Amino acid sequence: MTEQGEGPGLAEGTLVSHLLELRDRLLKAMLAVGICFVPCAMYMNQLFSFVARPLMAKLPAGATLIATSVVAPFTVPFKLALLAGLGLAMPYVLYQAWAFVAPGLYQHEKKLAVPLLVSSVLLFYLGAAFAYYLVFPVMLSFFVATTPTGVQMMTDMGSYLDFVMVLLLAFGVAFEVPVATVLLVWTGFVKLSTLKKNRGFVLLGIFIVAAFLTPPDAVSQSFMAVPMYILYEIGIVMAKLLLKDKLAARAKEEAEEAGRGAGV
Repeated sequence: MTEQGEGPGLAEGTLVSHLLELRDRLLKAMLAVGICFVPCAMYMNQLFSFVARPLMAKLPAGATLIATSVVAPFTVPFKLALLAGLGLAMPYVLYQAWAFVAPGLYQHEKKLAVPLLVSSVLLFYLGAAFAYYLVFPVMLSFFVATTPTGVQMMTDMGSYLDFVMVLLLAFGVAFEVPVATVLLVWTGFVKLSTLKKNRGFVLLGIFIVAAFLTPPDAVSQSFMAVPMYILYEIGIVMAKLLLKDKLAARAKEEAEEAGRGAGV
């Protein structure tokens, strides 16, 4: 009777301990976001000026951003500061998520998860930086140049921030292609030979996705599609190398099991 009662009690205790750990991890992640938010909020106006610099550099002389709401001069930079704080704290937030799920992973899964986690963060930042420093100047030059005669371009600061955040997020996610490719192959969801054989369809799909995520001009679309395809090829190479390691590790395990079986 005692042994039968220990099972549910043990499971309940394990569940409570997991929930408590999850709470602690979430609190630490929120605290990290709050700490990173404080300096961003202190310099939120300077931060918005930095984000608006690509557009301000392309506007005609005397043109500026405008605020169509009374509270926008405060709420828009505040929103940017909050998003910047979240972006700065993201490595630590992801570490907390990793620390929570790591005990349930196998050793070979941990070896793969750590480099993929680090790579995903770095690639996201790289994609956002690529968009800000290379894509925005070309894209905004195109929009300013196509303004009809007699129309003065007066962009609302809130609309501009939404536009920038969507594109930064889109390019950041687009640069995650190598990580997604490796995961698809590693989990066996897609074969490596299939990825190699369907390069043409992948290239077409990438251009279609870029057309939806970027403004309607060929330059912006190419700026997203070309790096995405290059990263796709890099992902194939990485998946090939990791697949070799996986097969080698599996062969080693099978050889060890066969040796133990022969010894018995």
